[in-house]
Amino acid sequence: MELSTIIEHVKPEEVLNFKNIDIKGISYNSNTINSHEIFVCLKGEHVDGHDFAQKAFEKGATALMCERPLNIEIPQLIVKSTQKKIADLAACFHHYPSKNLNLIGVTGTNGKTTVTHLIQKIMEEGGKKCALIGTLGYKLSHKSEYFEAKHTTPQAPELQATLEKILNHDITNVVTEVSSHALEQFRVRKCDFKGAVFTNLTQDHLDYHITMENYFLAKQKLFQSLDSGAFAVINIDDKYAKRLIENIKEGVKVYTYGVKNIADVKADDIEFTSSGAKFNCTALGETLPIELHLNGMFSIYNALAAITTCLACSMDLKTCKEALENTQGVAGRFEIVHTNPMVIVDYAHTPDGLENILRAARELTHKDAELICLFGCGGDRDATKRPKMGKIAQDLSDKIVITSDNPRSEDVQQIITDILAGLKGIDPKTVFVEPDRRSAIELLKKISNENDVIIVAGKGHENYQILNDRTIHFDDREEVKRVFG
Repeated sequence: MELSTIIEHVKPEEVLNFKNIDIKGISYNSNTINSHEIFVCLKGEHVDGHDFAQKAFEKGATALMCERPLNIEIPQLIVKSTQKKIADLAACFHHYPSKNLNLIGVTGTNGKTTVTHLIQKIMEEGGKKCALIGTLGYKLSHKSEYFEAKHTTPQAPELQATLEKILNHDITNVVTEVSSHALEQFRVRKCDFKGAVFTNLTQDHLDYHITMENYFLAKQKLFQSLDSGAFAVINIDDKYAKRLIENIKEGVKVYTYGVKNIADVKADDIEFTSSGAKFNCTALGETLPIELHLNGMFSIYNALAAITTCLACSMDLKTCKEALENTQGVAGRFEIVHTNPMVIVDYAHTPDGLENILRAARELTHKDAELICLFGCGGDRDATKRPKMGKIAQDLSDKIVITSDNPRSEDVQQIITDILAGLKGIDPKTVFVEPDRRSAIELLKKISNENDVIIVAGKGHENYQILNDRTIHFDDREEVKRVFG
C-alpha cells in the first residue's frame, strides 16, 4: 500500500521526510520487523518503542509512526497517540474488513470463551459460516483447528489481518472475545461491530484498571461504539446491566437475557444432573426445553447469551436448541478429565468464577463424598482478590489445596500467604499448601476418595506456567491424567 494512501486515512499531525514508498506490512516489534514495513513506536508499561526505532530502521523499516520526530532519515508519521493510530493504520492497510462482516463482540469478566464457541456452533448448525477469535486462538469454523493467539483480543494489526483472512475465506460472520484491556488499548478501534454481548462484570484486572468503575467504563466502550442498526445483548441479572443499557445509542436494538428478572430470553425450571443442565427457554414468546451437556448456573447464562445473540441474528430457537444439545463443551472450561474421582479442570481465576464452578461442582458431589478444590492466584496481578478466593474456596469446599498459578515475578509463598489471609482458620486436615503445582496435583490423589469431586482451577486450557525467569510447559489436564491414570 502506498504511503500516501495511509496518510490520507490515518491523518497524522505531521509528516517528515515524505516519499511515496510502498508499505508491505506493519510492525511494532523491532526484533521481528521485515523490510519495507512501517514501524509503529508503541509506548508500553515497561518499554518505549521510540527507543527501538533505530534498530527497526537497521533491520529494514522504511517508515515510522511515532509521537515525536526522530533523527532517522525515513518518512515519519507524527501522531498524538501511536496506540490509537496503529488501529487506524491496521484497518486501512487491511481494507477495513469489518465493514463487510457481521462482527459480534463478546465482553464480560467470565463466560466470553464459552459464549463465543456456542454462538459459532449455533450459527453453523443453522447453515451460517462463522469464524471465532479469542483466548484459545482463532478458528475459521467450529470443526477447524485453532490458530495461535497471544492475547484474548489480538493487537490491532493481527486482529485486522485475521478479519481480512476470514473475509477472504468467504466467511461473513465473526464472533470475537473483547477484553477490557483491548478496549482500553484501542485494539478494536475501527472495528465495525454489528452486535455486542455483555456476560457479567465481577472483580478482575484491578491491577490494571485500579477500580471497578474504571473496569466498567472500559467494558462500556464496546457498547458505546455501536451505531444505529446494530444490536446489544445484555445479561439483565447483572447489577451493571441497567447502567449499560442507559448509555447505549438510540437506534441500537437491545435484547436482554436472564434467570431472575423479566427478560427477552429467560430460563425457567432449571435442573442440574451429573450429565448436564436442563431448563425451559422462553424466547420472544416461544418456549422449548433444552438439555445441555454443560453444568452449573454459569452454563445456563452462557447458553442464554448465545441463544439471544443468534436470535438477534434472525435465527430460530429450534436451531439454537439443537446446536446446544449437540455441544460437548469448551477446552478447559468445566472439563471433566477423570472419573472416580471426578476431576474437573477449569479456567476460573476470579472470585466470581471460582464461586460459580464450586457451586456447580457441589451439585455433582454425593452427600457421602467430598468436594476438593485446588487453586492458586497469578503473580503481578490484582492481589486484592487473593484472600477473597481463599474464603470462597474454604466456604464452598470440604478440602482445599493452595498452590501456584502463574507466579511471574512474584514470590509464590507471598501469593499463598495473601490467599491464606482470607481463611477463617487453617485445619491441617482440610487445608493443604503445596507451592509446586505438579506436586499439588499429586497430593490430590492422596487426600481424595473415588466418589469425590475435585476442581483444579485457574489455568484451564493453558499448557504453560509463567515463572520468574522462564515459561515452562505445564498442562493441568496432562498432569491429572498422569497422576490419576
